[in-house]
Order: sequence, then structure tokens, then C-alpha cells
Amino acid sequence: QVQLVESGGGLVQAGDSLRLSCAASGLTFSLYSMSWFRQAPGKEREFVAAIRRSGLTYYADSVKGRFTISRDNAKNTLYLQMNNLKLEETAVYSCAARYGDYAGRYSDNRVYSYWGQGTQVTASS
Repeated sequence: QVQLVESGGGLVQAGDSLRLSCAASGLTFSLYSMSWFRQAPGKEREFVAAIRRSGLTYYADSVKGRFTISRDNAKNTLYLQMNNLKLEETAVYSCAARYGDYAGRYSDNRVYSYWGQGTQVTASS
């Protein structure tokens, strides 16, 4: 049974930093490309960042230069370092897994097979 469990969310002030983790089990983590998505209340889920199993990374334009996605295959864990958080980035952040190492459609949530339950990130003023 595949499980993705996010942690590290919380309440921070705008401008602060936070690191999210996604612990994976029930799959061969190193064979999967991984991503982070977020969903704010009343809004559609949106792509944040992706890391292919090769290690190549992709980011939404809105987070480039502030967020860093990384993975530790030995620990079966995905990370998202978020710096200088903005008020509008308050959302539930979820990790997702996609088997393989594809360059395309990494921002399309429909290509991901497994999802975590999400962790709440709230940036306050």
C-alpha cells in the first residue's frame, strides 16, 4: 500500500521560512518523479514544484528563487524549502508521485498516481 505523508506545515508570518517533508512508503521511491501542489480555499489545485527521479527540478514562476524542492532517496523523503512566504501562499500543500522520469506534463495533476493528504501552511501578517 502506497502512502505519502506530509509534515512540516504550520502558522508563520509572511516573510518567514518553512520546510515541508513528504515521507513515502510502499513504493520504490527512487523510481518516481515527485511534485508539490497546493490548494487554497475556493481555488483550484496548482502546481508548485517538481523533481524528476533524475534530479531535474521545475518550479512555478511564482515560487522561483524562493522555494527549493529536493529529495533524499535513502530516506524515501521529499522536501520543499519555502522562503519568504507570502500571504497568498496560504494553502494545503500536497505531495504527489508519478512513476518514471518524464520531462513533460509535470505540472498536470492528472498524471500523478499517488497523493498525500496534505499539510496546512498559513502565512499571516
